[in-house]
Amino acid sequence: MLRIGKIVATHGLTGSVIMTHIIGHSKWLKKEDILFVEMNKDSRIPFFITELKAPKEGEYVLNFEDTKTVEAARKLVGKHVYVNEDVLAKHATDSPLLWIGFKVIDKTGGDLGPIEDIMQTASQWLAKLTYKGKEVLLPLIEQTIEGVDLKKKILHMDLPDGLLEVYLG
Repeated sequence: MLRIGKIVATHGLTGSVIMTHIIGHSKWLKKEDILFVEMNKDSRIPFFITELKAPKEGEYVLNFEDTKTVEAARKLVGKHVYVNEDVLAKHATDSPLLWIGFKVIDKTGGDLGPIEDIMQTASQWLAKLTYKGKEVLLPLIEQTIEGVDLKKKILHMDLPDGLLEVYLG
């Protein structure tokens, strides 16, 4: 399951919510898709979409099957939203979000471990992983990515000299 966004506000009086997402465009989500909302840590509840609108890129206004009031919608505000990998794969095959769980192999450092999360900053994507007991953020930019093996779930990288040492201190 991939974290794709967050519910940031209610909308109107009928239980609608506003979800921001990091996919890059607003054409990937369909009415028949199911979103999972993290109500408590590591507890993701399925929500079935009854209506959706994309008023602008990076944002959806959603209605869910069991959320009919503003009070019910308020309980969702601030919660992270996840989607099954196959939903995103149908609509955004080149999204770095699909790389969560991929093993990172650096040209000189070898196997660095699996990607635990992917984040987007204003200028680039970052992969989060734990390397030698420390949290490490790797830039997912053209200069560092040598290749992606989707079948074997491996991300081949050529990291700048000294990057990992900065984290290991």
